[in-house]
Amino acid sequence: MNKSVGTNIAPSLPGFLSVQADGVSLAIKLQPRASINEIGEPVGAELRVKVTAPPVDAKANEALLCLLAEQFDCARSAAQLLRGHTSRHKVVKLHGLSANAVLAKLPRRSAVL
Repeated sequence: MNKSVGTNIAPSLPGFLSVQADGVSLAIKLQPRASINEIGEPVGAELRVKVTAPPVDAKANEALLCLLAEQFDCARSAAQLLRGHTSRHKVVKLHGLSANAVLAKLPRRSAVL
């Protein structure tokens, strides 16, 4: 085998995370009306997230975006809900963040590959 010196091979990303040109997207399974706001463990190809807000008038969606912005130290405007406005299964884009930055700021139990 021929090994190249100095090359970095990126580790495979978890199923819930995908790299985009201007950020990353997260596949999320949202649980509204939870007892606490928290980012949990991956469930299949989605990241489980719990919010205390009810799923009415987009309150749970807004709570999700605020939680993600806080967790990943970015502006609330950098978190955008792409799909799943009325579903528990959502796709959220985090503008301006790299996959490594997101993985580094996930709670340890969520960063399982």
